[in-house]
Amino acid sequence: MIIPAEEKRKWLMNHHKLLSVRQQTNILGLNRSSLYYVPKGESEYNMLLMNLLDEQYTKTPFYGVEKMTFFLNQIGHLVNVKRVRRLLRKMGLEAIYPGVNLSKANSEHKIYPIYLGI
Repeated sequence: MIIPAEEKRKWLMNHHKLLSVRQQTNILGLNRSSLYYVPKGESEYNMLLMNLLDEQYTKTPFYGVEKMTFFLNQIGHLVNVKRVRRLLRKMGLEAIYPGVNLSKANSEHKIYPIYLGI
């Protein structure tokens, strides 16, 4: 059974009488640096871009990364494709497009013999 690191961090005792923090993290298999790391989150500008992307996606869900980048550049936000791709992935948005295996026949359909006209 694999225990998540967040759960292991809850088990640590900062002022333990016998075990130091170093020893506790060693026993639990955690890095000490992970105890002090605080994620920054997204900047306000990225949140603004994400809101604009979300609004545009509701209007045109078939726009991909390139068109979304073009859209943002047109309204005055100079961003590159990599940033837009990262933000769209973070929001869980993907362009609507035809998927694979669309030409496969349904196995329940009857297959008629070919008429050669002989």
